[in-house]
Amino acid sequence: MKLRCILRPQRYVGAVPERILEVVAADAGQRLDVLLRRHHPALGRAAIRRLIEAGQARLCGRTARAGTAVQTGDRIVLRDWPDDARALPDPALGLSVVHQDASLLVVDKPAAMDCHPLRPGEVGTLAGALLAHDPGLAQVGDRREAGLIHRLDRDTSGLLLVARDARTFAALRADLAAGRIDKRYLALCPGRPRLPACHRAELRARGPRVTVRSEPFAGSLPITTELLGLEPHGDHSLVSVRAPFARRHQIRAHLAFLGHPIVGDRAYGGDTERLPNRHFLHASELRLTHPESGRPLHLRSALPPELQVCIGAC
Repeated sequence: MKLRCILRPQRYVGAVPERILEVVAADAGQRLDVLLRRHHPALGRAAIRRLIEAGQARLCGRTARAGTAVQTGDRIVLRDWPDDARALPDPALGLSVVHQDASLLVVDKPAAMDCHPLRPGEVGTLAGALLAHDPGLAQVGDRREAGLIHRLDRDTSGLLLVARDARTFAALRADLAAGRIDKRYLALCPGRPRLPACHRAELRARGPRVTVRSEPFAGSLPITTELLGLEPHGDHSLVSVRAPFARRHQIRAHLAFLGHPIVGDRAYGGDTERLPNRHFLHASELRLTHPESGRPLHLRSALPPELQVCIGAC
């Protein structure tokens, strides 16, 4: 006797009947599964693929393949997807505001803080502190991120840009995608990198670490990391870095690839004796054109005390 196997869509506890996403310019050209992975970081790639194949993600009213490239303005309807993490107001957290006006905020994130939650009910994130400061941010951009235009790794400190309304969010995300937002970082590395230099390579972001190579390889994307200047500190250098389209771990992995791993960076071979509890990467400057006034905005953040102590010990 032959048995017939019927594949049914996987159901998740706490599934939401329907949710709608609209693709912004900064995400145009991404694969559907990659975009949905960003919005649902707690789900694995395989789970997202199963949901798409089961027809639980409709792109512009039609079923789509995982590899379909999305375009600006596309409407994605998610049916019976898990109720993923969302930011919750966390008034117990402090928030360092560097700039604030009716359209945007610039905040200074400390190390040891995630930008947004990865699991339902998670607290202690920058997004939670932002919502406590301005509850209206819950309606701006992704509901996990409370208006954040870009992100920093958990142990990277420094400046982050936040939109306070949907119009500003769309404008700043478009500026970010076009490379019009100048983000600069300070990193402490061994040796003396060759400066000034513009280094190009290929990066693939899979798993907890990313891979950087000099030539294109399967799944890689091109990256550019600019080394602008340095201050010698013993056998180390405090390097000023710019990455116009900084991908996940780009500066950390690229500097390690160049033979200058960041101090304290366990993932990419940095010296952890000098800085055991975090890595020495700080988002020190933001330069942009204000989306409403059209005026230039240039903001700086000083090195946190623990990084100043680390330099003094070199």
